[in-house]
Amino acid sequence: MERELTMEFARVTEAAALASARLVGMGDKIAADGAAVEAMRAVFDTVHMDGTVVIGEGEMDEAPMLYIGEKLGTGEEPVLDVAVDPLEGTNLVAKGMPGAIAVLAVTERHGLLHAPDMYMNKIAVGPQAAGRIHLDAPVAENLNNIAQGLRKRVEDLTVVILDRPRHQDLIKQVRACGSRIRLITDGDVAPAVACAIEGSGVDVMMGIGGAPEGVLAAAALRCVGGEMQGRLWPEDEEDLERARKLGVTDINKLLTLNDLVKTDDIFFSATGITEGPLLKGVTFNSTGAVTHSLVMRGRTGTVRFIEARHCFAKKPKYAIKGACEESSI
Repeated sequence: MERELTMEFARVTEAAALASARLVGMGDKIAADGAAVEAMRAVFDTVHMDGTVVIGEGEMDEAPMLYIGEKLGTGEEPVLDVAVDPLEGTNLVAKGMPGAIAVLAVTERHGLLHAPDMYMNKIAVGPQAAGRIHLDAPVAENLNNIAQGLRKRVEDLTVVILDRPRHQDLIKQVRACGSRIRLITDGDVAPAVACAIEGSGVDVMMGIGGAPEGVLAAAALRCVGGEMQGRLWPEDEEDLERARKLGVTDINKLLTLNDLVKTDDIFFSATGITEGPLLKGVTFNSTGAVTHSLVMRGRTGTVRFIEARHCFAKKPKYAIKGACEESSI
């Protein structure tokens, strides 16, 4: 993939963030997600590529746009696989809480695990702690090894965990080690990626969250030499059947970073919607809005933080769908 696509994919996540940001705190997560999906889909149509959604909003009969198998782009080369979450943290936007992002990952064909829409047990760290974790190791052993890699005391580590009843034992074990915990209500892609960003304040992400989100985070971590391990965590027979349909033959397999993302030819883009440890949220002004995005390229390991100032009067309507349709700008 050519590096020129970097800005194209930033435009895609910017559009989704701008569209959903108008609905921050409005209490309607469905409308916010719909706005992000529609805007992301519209901008994808302008990108010169032959893309196929491998992780998206669901199956064709479940989602009108960005469904698994949907074709994206102008139909020209390169031929690519696309993973998207137009609004990662729908509840966060509905409630006006921090940490919501619009995110995507793109690789050459067959570069991403086609993760079923179910849970995954995960552990994620940045480059300095890569090679020092194992999903099946005791929590204390992992935290000690991570601390050594980061040249910190275990007590100085910050561990991000989804605030769920299923994590009560995990939380207890982390607290017993003396590490600090940041509990989040939703959206574990941003904190997993934040592990690899110096100064983010996040050292490790642990626990059970969405499997598709795990693949998105793994794409970013592979770009910069971080590490993630995971294992699918089915809740019922329906989950097992969903996994079988996607070709999963061993539900208990330990998934390494190379299983989740099979190539270094990756682009990752995320744009903040609400303020978080990884990215600032969208802010509106008299002429438009300001967005903050993170773009990574796996082939070179380049990480770019992009602050964009959007003038709605000069932007194509598809790029700001929902962001200013009622405005006189």
